Amino acid sequence: MQQLLKWTLETIREEESSFSWMEEHRYEWTPLVKSAVSQSINGKPALIVTDDDNQWFANYVLKNINDIKKNRPFLPFYSLYSMFPQISHLKTTRDLQLLEDMLDISYPHGYYIWYIGRGEHPYSKLAYRDDDNFLWIMDEEVQNSFAFRSNDTLLDTKLIQLFKLFEDTLCATLFGDLDLEQ
Repeated sequence: MQQLLKWTLETIREEESSFSWMEEHRYEWTPLVKSAVSQSINGKPALIVTDDDNQWFANYVLKNINDIKKNRPFLPFYSLYSMFPQISHLKTTRDLQLLEDMLDISYPHGYYIWYIGRGEHPYSKLAYRDDDNFLWIMDEEVQNSFAFRSNDTLLDTKLIQLFKLFEDTLCATLFGDLDLEQ
């Protein structure tokens, strides 16, 4: 974990944009990104879902994560909306269980959910059901999540900066420049 912490700090400081806000949050970030990157590297698909206000960000991630110009292997990142357009109709715990059953059949080697949004949104209930999910939560402090404030005037910039840090971590791990186990 020390190597990841050090690498994260160096990467933050090398960034030309105003990314210093992240320096104080790197201790919260590193265990979350380590888990998500490890799962991705080991072949688990990431199923991205957001609340309504952050749907633009899911589209941004999906458009950019496997950009052919990046010259790296493509990784399985998918929109949960695209897979299951009826997600907005899920209301009960039973409904969530049926969706999880479908996902377990579809991904027998596992998957994780990358949720970006408010903690009280109905989709967060699905994301909270597994500790290995990658949670970017607005306006709440939730264990095993990265917290944002939805009224932050720089929120969009911070989301994009953090995505870039996630992607840099993913690439550095893929190419052997970063060992998540040290």
